[in-house]
Formats: sequence, structure tokens, C-alpha cells
Amino acid sequence: MGVTMMMKAAKVTIDRIDPTDWYVGMKNPQLQLMVYGKDIAMVQEVTTDYPDARIDSVVHLESPNYLLIYINLKGAKAGTMTLELKAKNQNIKVAYQLKEREKAGSERKGFTNADVLYMLMPDRFAQGAHHTAQVKGMNTYQEDRSQPSLRHGGDLEGIREHLGYFKDLGVTALWFTPVLENNSPDSDNGFSTYHGYATTDYYKVDPRFGSNDDYRQLADAAHAQGLKMVMDMIFNHCGFEHPWVTDMPSKDWFNTHEWLKESKGTSNPTKSFLQTSYKLTPVKDPYASQIDLHETVDGWFVPTMPDLNQRNPHVMTYLIQNSIWWIETVGIDGIRMDTYPYADKKGMAQWMKTLDEEYPNFNTVGETWVTEPAYTAAWQKDSKLSEENSYLKTVMDFSFFDKLNQAKHEETDAWWNGLNRIYNSFVYDYLYPNPSSVMAFIDNHDTDRFLGNGCDSLMLKQALALLLTVNRIPQLYYGTEILMNGTKEVTDGNVRKDFPGGFPGDQHNAFTKEGRTKAEQQMFQWTSRLLHWRQGNEVISKGKQIQFIPYDGIYVIARQYKGHTVLTILNGTTKPATMQVKRYAEVINNTQRAKDILTGRYYDLSTNLELRPRQSLVLEY
Repeated sequence: MGVTMMMKAAKVTIDRIDPTDWYVGMKNPQLQLMVYGKDIAMVQEVTTDYPDARIDSVVHLESPNYLLIYINLKGAKAGTMTLELKAKNQNIKVAYQLKEREKAGSERKGFTNADVLYMLMPDRFAQGAHHTAQVKGMNTYQEDRSQPSLRHGGDLEGIREHLGYFKDLGVTALWFTPVLENNSPDSDNGFSTYHGYATTDYYKVDPRFGSNDDYRQLADAAHAQGLKMVMDMIFNHCGFEHPWVTDMPSKDWFNTHEWLKESKGTSNPTKSFLQTSYKLTPVKDPYASQIDLHETVDGWFVPTMPDLNQRNPHVMTYLIQNSIWWIETVGIDGIRMDTYPYADKKGMAQWMKTLDEEYPNFNTVGETWVTEPAYTAAWQKDSKLSEENSYLKTVMDFSFFDKLNQAKHEETDAWWNGLNRIYNSFVYDYLYPNPSSVMAFIDNHDTDRFLGNGCDSLMLKQALALLLTVNRIPQLYYGTEILMNGTKEVTDGNVRKDFPGGFPGDQHNAFTKEGRTKAEQQMFQWTSRLLHWRQGNEVISKGKQIQFIPYDGIYVIARQYKGHTVLTILNGTTKPATMQVKRYAEVINNTQRAKDILTGRYYDLSTNLELRPRQSLVLEY
């Protein structure tokens, strides 16, 4: 952006314009520019003589330091557009860059159930060779790997240096927790925003992770390796240190904004502070009271994360454009939206509809943390369970997560316990418009790790065998493949530990076969074999799913496609069990031999199968 002052004594200043640049050729030709600067509201008229560009409107907000300019770019070509902002005694000329798109929106391919997403936290995964421990200009923070709730110093360069690891493992897409600037100072209780969920600049990568250019280089390098990249976004709230907080554009920019006035720039709760109830049911409850709904969607997630008001059309336009800008600028292949039902559902539906029209083959997954399938299904695009279409293609299967984490402690009986819980969750797939576009997982950064504080590799193998063969989009959490464990009992940081070998001075390097312990290598090799087998396997991505009620403690799921079958067989007990083969004749037919892709061993399906305690088989024929 270039700014030329037309008179000597400037009364109006421009400090920032969002977005920093834009792209021509969009289906929606309108561009919103948020101009920020002292007394910018003194500008009464904006003009441009750029070919095929038209000023639709100029919007003055309640703060004198914001101005919204809406420009129609239908037919405009790439180049430098000059805008002239006219105040009473002053004119300002602004040079604004319009860019060509690298590819058409329909060419952007999102993640599907043919992918496996690997979720990691940049601060906890790996540190690059050129890391800077203290970045100038950031609010007070400390890198201390001995403290689970402080920053540890991972960055984007560190991830890029280990792309080969993801290829060796066999995942196909990377999902990072948020990488945008989180400029909140460390607190007295040893808490920092290393997790990334308190955005203070929607157009800037956090400099402790790297730069916008570093992010683009990482995306290019990942794409060269055949890996997709999914960006974690947060539209429900921002960080307390966002400029919008100290200088609110308008009184309805945030929900329950009165607290901001009383807090006087501090993040100490007052009696007027409204925290969300965290209860998501009122958003879909047909009998919900207004107060319950208000407390859910208008309350703040925590005192340091002001709740954005998506009912304000200017707020929603800003957020929608931001997501488009990152797609075009970095080339991300998908979005994971945090705290999806906490935001205004109409505003979020507008966002999803806009993205779907511009990028019909793109994909977004929304975090919908309720463990009942009916609730989750109601959020999926084209659901008949909801009066309003969300246009959200992918939802997260918290039912699968919840039931599996109960089942791991139980024996599978003849009715409800153990793997019956999984069976009884999948029976409700008829509620989903598209079960193939539901994301399943066994743990993530907000939960206890699947192993807890233990190391039950047999149950972990059962969980992964299910996750990677059923009709879902699977998501792995970093380190599960090498038996990383931990619980949230003391602190969330204990489920977000550093990946071994990712940081200078690590004595243990789990990135290499030689550096892993025997147990880690066995688990990595087992998981990698399953992941590589899954790649391009149309039986898994396109096949019909048939499940059998657990019988004698054994749970069987079949996937079938074009004459090929995959059987996932799990002994859900801690005792030897016998699989009565005749009971599964409809999926075995006359097949006599089947290969276990996990071991390479062949099994005779003409006789009953004897299974060891908690044994997992993935047979193909």
C-alpha cells in the first residue's frame, strides 16, 4: 500500500488497511476495505478511476478511527488501483494492489475421506534452525520448555524441516492449531496463548512461528510432497489484545461489550462479564429459552477472548474475506473452524455458502462438541434435521470419540458395553446427509490422549484400526503413532508435550527409526503400514459399510467396493475369543483366504478364527 498526502498538514492518517491486497475474478465482486487511522471518519467521499472498479458505499462506524469502503470489482483486471479519500480540507491517495488468482476456485481441492489429517501444535512440534527466542515488538512472553503452559519455541520452519516424516508415516494432510498472531502477554499464573486461539491480527502469522512468506513456503513444500494443509480459524472470538478491543469499531462489534468499557483495558473479570455456558444444546433445542441461547452464543469463551458479533454484517464480511484471502494467498486446502456452534448460525451459514459458491470442491470442518449424533448431524450441509441449512460440509464425530474412550476401559458384552458403544453410534448414520464427510478422531489437543497415562498398545491398535477403515474422514493427533500419552488432569499442557527430537538438545529423536525406542518403532511401523495401505484405497473411500452387532465379544465391520472386501475384526475383550465365521457369510461368501494387511499373514475363512485378547485384524480379499 502506498499513501501520498495532498497537503502539508495532515489531519487524517491511515495506519492500516484490511485486507492488505485482493484478487480479481471472484464470483462475488464486492470487496470490503477496513481502513484504520486517526480520525479517518473525517473522510466523506472515496473515488477511483480504476477501470471497472466502482465505489458502492462508504460506511462510517462509531469509532472515528475506522472507515469501511465497499468496492465493486466486477470486470476489473489485476493492477494497482488508486483510491482517493476526500475529507473537508484534505485528500489522501492510496495505492491498492489487485492480484491475479493462481487458479480458479473450482480447482481448489479440499480434503476428503480419502485423506488422513495429522493434527499438530506448531509450538510443540519442532523448532527450525533459524529460530529467534525473543521476537521484538511482541508483548511479554517466555519460552520455557520446562513449563507446560508457556511457549516452547516450535515454528513453521521446524515443521517444514520434517515434512519427510509425514510422508514416511503415511498421512496425507496437515492440520495445525492456529498460526495467526496471538499477541497476548504471559500471565502471572504461567499461562500463554501458545495454543493460538486468541487471534490479535487476522492477516499476520505470529512472528514467533515465522512470517506470512514462511507459511506460504511451507504450503508449497507440503504440496510438493503430496500433502494438503488445513488452516485452523476462529470466528467466534478474538484475543483481548486485538486493536478492536481498545478501539471498538462500533458498540455491536462484540457481544456483551459492556464489559470492555468497564474493564478499562485490563482482562480482569467484572460482575458484568458474561461467560458462555459452554452448553451447545440450546442452539438446536426447539424448546430453548432465550436466556439459555443468549448465554451460549453471546457469552465469552474466557475473559481474555472477546466474543465477536457475527450478526453485524460488517464483522461477518470481514471474517469471510479473511478466509478467502488465506485460501488465495497461501493455497490452503481446507479449514477447521473452532467453536463452530458458539457463533451466530446464520452468519456462519452465510460464510459457508459463500465459500461453497466460490470453491465448490473445497472443504471445511466445524468443531461441534456434543456427543449425540443427532446434534452433530443437524449441523451438516443439507441436513433435514435443521430448519436452516448450515452449508457446512464436514462435522466432527464427538460421539465416536466419546464412545471409543469409554469402550477402551470395558469388556465387550452382549448388549451395551465395550465396542457395542461404537456399533450403537454408527447405527445413527442415517441422520447424516453425508456420513463420508464426518471427521472421526480418538484424541486431540483438547482431550486426554487416548493412552491416558498408560501404554496400552493393543487397545490403541483397535482404535486406529477402526478409525482408519470406517466410513469417516480420520484425524490423528501428533505423537499417537509413537505412544505419546498424557492427561489434562493437572494442565492441558500435559496432552500437548513436545514431539521428541523436534527441539535442540533433545536426547530422544522419534523422527528417525534409529532414534525411536523399540515400542515406539513397533507402533510407528504398525500405524505407517495401515496408513500407506489406506492411501488410494477405494474400498475405504468409496466402499459400502456393513457392521455386525458385536457377538461373543467380537466386533466386525465390512467395507465392500467393486468385488473387493475389507473386514475389520476386533476382539473387544481381554480374553481369547472365537469368531463364528458362518455368521458373517454374507460378506465372506465363498472366500477361503484373506490377507491381514497389518502383518501380511493369510487367514483361512472357511473355519472359525481364534483371536487373541484385544487382537485387531484388517483382512482384505
